[in-house]
Amino acid sequence: MGLASKERYDAVQNKLVETNSIIKYLKNESVEPATVNPFLESIGSTPTTQKVKLNTILSRPHVDILSLKDNVQVLADYLSDKKEDSIEEAEILIKYEGYIEKEQDMAEKQMKMENLFLKPDFDYHALNSLSMEARQKLSKVRPSTIGQASRISGVSPADISVLLVYIK
Repeated sequence: MGLASKERYDAVQNKLVETNSIIKYLKNESVEPATVNPFLESIGSTPTTQKVKLNTILSRPHVDILSLKDNVQVLADYLSDKKEDSIEEAEILIKYEGYIEKEQDMAEKQMKMENLFLKPDFDYHALNSLSMEARQKLSKVRPSTIGQASRISGVSPADISVLLVYIK
């Protein structure tokens, strides 16, 4: 599209490859309790009783990848030739993986609601389960999809649930 130079584009692609490589390594490489427990105890974290993947340790509060690298030699060896910004991005993606997945699920659900159409002559007042405010606002605005209805001020998530149950 011409928005970035070839060099910049290649740099971004290389960073993505390197970041994904680091994440894959952290998800596949296990560490013995004897190796990691002194570090975990020093930061007040619960020691492990069995081998555990590095990404699991990194997901703990108060554990950062640089401190972990200083205490786990196999990780230090692996990261020795990696760029700092790729290491940092990998750490962020691992630490926030659960939140990112949850937001992606919510975005997918929102997209599905955009494709659920409401009849233009739908009688919202016939649904006693809707709040009075929602009935009034929906009757006035006449949204064409559930997604539009969910963005109307005064229409609660509970009201949207009622509409979804009725539609299905």
